Amino acid sequence: MKAIYITRHGGPEVLELRDSLDPVPGAGQVRVRVKAAGVNFADIMMRMGMYPGAPVAPFVPGYEAAGVIDAVGPGLPRGSALKEGDRVIVPCNYGGYADTLIAKVSEVFAIPAGKTFEEAAALTVNYLTAYLALIEQGNLQEGRRVLIHGAAGGVGIAAAQISKIYGAEVFGTASASKHEAARREGVDHPIDYRTEDFETVVREKTRGRGVHIVLDPVGGAHFGKSYRSLAIGGKLIVYGFSAGAPGKSRQVMALLWHWLRTPSFSPFDMMATNRGVIGLHLGRMTGETEIMTAALVRLVGWWTEGRIRPVVGATFPAAEAAKAHAFIQDRGNTGKVVLTFP
Repeated sequence: MKAIYITRHGGPEVLELRDSLDPVPGAGQVRVRVKAAGVNFADIMMRMGMYPGAPVAPFVPGYEAAGVIDAVGPGLPRGSALKEGDRVIVPCNYGGYADTLIAKVSEVFAIPAGKTFEEAAALTVNYLTAYLALIEQGNLQEGRRVLIHGAAGGVGIAAAQISKIYGAEVFGTASASKHEAARREGVDHPIDYRTEDFETVVREKTRGRGVHIVLDPVGGAHFGKSYRSLAIGGKLIVYGFSAGAPGKSRQVMALLWHWLRTPSFSPFDMMATNRGVIGLHLGRMTGETEIMTAALVRLVGWWTEGRIRPVVGATFPAAEAAKAHAFIQDRGNTGKVVLTFP
């Protein structure tokens, strides 16, 4: 098998393609020949040495893949219909940047007919993050107002599509060149974060009422502005800290600067304003099997029905994983970036 390793912390050049023996599925497991794997900002943070809980290098990153079952282990659970040749989605707890994966039968999901491997690889992380933030934590209801930062990225597009299922009014920050794409996916009010102050725009367009949910992966002082954009009863969902990673390698002073500018949220202020701040770390939700499985079943159902549509913005051969990382850090992507395996 071939896999992409993070060999040490640093820029995209530390990614390396390596060979190893094919794994063999054990009891209750299947082996999947991977056709596509999703690339996420979390992978980039791991590469830079800025992701808490990541394995010690060298290791294979990647939280999601899609491919074809080519071997089935003994002792499949009763009622399992999985067999060789089935096309499946494979959520991973690391290891997704590989052309071969071992997975438990209970952890793979069938790819709906007519859907591509690239789309399947774009589903798990983006849509689970958006779903958990909006539905599980944000309690999204019909007619609510939502602000999505990075609205043209993978999670942003997923969040916009899910918000429209619930009939929400959607605000979204993105560079001006991506506003048309954001509108197509359900953003009612695109905001150019380079030339406009989103806090001011939200206040003006909502007549001072604010939004009910904000999804913020930026961090630093940005968290404070998002919090002030909330309506009464609103929730700020924080799920990243991209402000601390302005370059392709770790910059300690930049990280420290944005860390020091991160606001502290007082419980007394939250009580007085009826607002809340909630953190989301998808990687640390993997043990919540019931929640995660139910969410994925629902998402795959919506995908089958055409109510959500994973947007693949760019694909790179797995051997060019370094280019894929650089592409994301250069803010080149609209939608998901995917690695493909021959």
